Amino acid sequence: MRVEDWFLTAAERGNPAYRLPDWCTGNRVMPLVHGAVYFARLVEEVRALRPGDHLFFTDWRGDADERLCPDGPTVGELFGDAARRGVVVRGLMWRSHSDELSYSEDENRQLGDVVRDAGGEVLLDERVRRAGSHHQKLVVLRHPDDPERDVAFAGGIDLCHSRRDDARHLGDPQALPMSRAYGDRPPWHDVQFEVRGPAVWMLDAVFRERWEDPHSLDPHNPAARLRDVISGADLVADPLPEQPPEPDPAGAALVQVLRTYAAKRPAYPFAPQGERSVARGYAKALRRAERLVYLEDQYMWSPHIARLLADALRRSPRLHMVVVVPRYADVDGRFALPPNQVGRLQALDMCRKAAPDRVHVFDVENHEGTPVYVHAKVAVMDDTWACAGSANLNRRSWSHDSELSVAVLDETRDGREPTDPGGHGDGARTFARELRLDLMREHLDRAPSDDDDLVDPESAVRAFNAAADALDAWHRGGRVGTRPPGRLRPHRPERLPLHTKLWAVPVYRLVYDPEGRSWRDRLRNRW
Repeated sequence: MRVEDWFLTAAERGNPAYRLPDWCTGNRVMPLVHGAVYFARLVEEVRALRPGDHLFFTDWRGDADERLCPDGPTVGELFGDAARRGVVVRGLMWRSHSDELSYSEDENRQLGDVVRDAGGEVLLDERVRRAGSHHQKLVVLRHPDDPERDVAFAGGIDLCHSRRDDARHLGDPQALPMSRAYGDRPPWHDVQFEVRGPAVWMLDAVFRERWEDPHSLDPHNPAARLRDVISGADLVADPLPEQPPEPDPAGAALVQVLRTYAAKRPAYPFAPQGERSVARGYAKALRRAERLVYLEDQYMWSPHIARLLADALRRSPRLHMVVVVPRYADVDGRFALPPNQVGRLQALDMCRKAAPDRVHVFDVENHEGTPVYVHAKVAVMDDTWACAGSANLNRRSWSHDSELSVAVLDETRDGREPTDPGGHGDGARTFARELRLDLMREHLDRAPSDDDDLVDPESAVRAFNAAADALDAWHRGGRVGTRPPGRLRPHRPERLPLHTKLWAVPVYRLVYDPEGRSWRDRLRNRW
């Protein structure tokens, strides 16, 4: 396998200021499916930190009172206790919009206050393109005196309410308000990667680049800056300790770090023209996919991304695309819901027009029949290339907000047939295939070893379709008799009338899924 056939080269990344390795070898990556699993691992690793160790984190939202395990600790307690015993705790939280707009400015500020009072430092960071957000979800733990214990966690899971769910999908007891369709405790499906090896150094460097950006934390809002000055908020980043050397190899996985940074003024020193390597990484992998593209995504709602998927379907006549999405948007209401719906309708129509019999879209429910909110951002291409992170399949994540994803190529081949799904000689890889099978088994209510019919792409598609159709028929028949196994339903988004589209489409394009590319790149249709 030629690594450069799947991973971006330096020229393909499109950011001449990028100074990190294009990719690194010798890593061990473990998928942590569900917030409860990730949070338990995070508690275990943070509690083991000693004085002088490093705890760095970035997040979109953080709730200081979110219990990471049923009996605690909370996020604030875990990070605060680490700071009090001499761990270097540093965090970057998106400043966010106000709680009156259903955002999390107060919660992010509160987490920062808790960590600061314990001796750490958390900055509220608004160094984004106007109307954008910092969406990266990263925790890096370094041990300068014991580097083989270094670990990083990157993916889609925020350190906040609603995220602590498990395979039963009964929801987090500390729930955020969402669409009424999800109930009082919205079930939540999500994925985070645990990374060990040299890639930890790269993720550490990603944090350090943002921390050391010399520009104002809030260049857009003079009133917010004035309030910060009056309240004594921390507006200047303290120096970080020297970065430890990269850890020794820990496994057989190659890792590439993919990012989104918008082109903005003042510019990011580490991406003066922005960076769209998430978009370019996905696009390159899609161009090589031949048999199966497996996606789990919160949105899947941008026709700009759907064009790449449709092109792949037209190019490869044997390619199937399986997508798992939420049944409903996370909001409802006469004016909030339609802009959330319109992008997905456009995207799915575009893909189905390209290959109506090879596009398979599902949503998920728990055993009580409550829809599960799919917040994961996962992709597996031909059981070779796998990726998870904070970036959704929409234009905002690919061009406008700050995002961070981790792409993985395992050097260990999987010997089950088909051994080379794509037919390029790359071979199925253990990590990518096991990630896909793990997710598929959960959605089908399968035991860990019950996946013989899921290894081959075509039989996997048949199994998904059969299970979803059976559960759908059981619901339509009045739920009579034994509930069929599985949690999948065919996804049928609601069609919008023309008079709704007339206002929802421009709102969707301008507010919900804004464009962060330059006019030149837009005209060239270049990510």
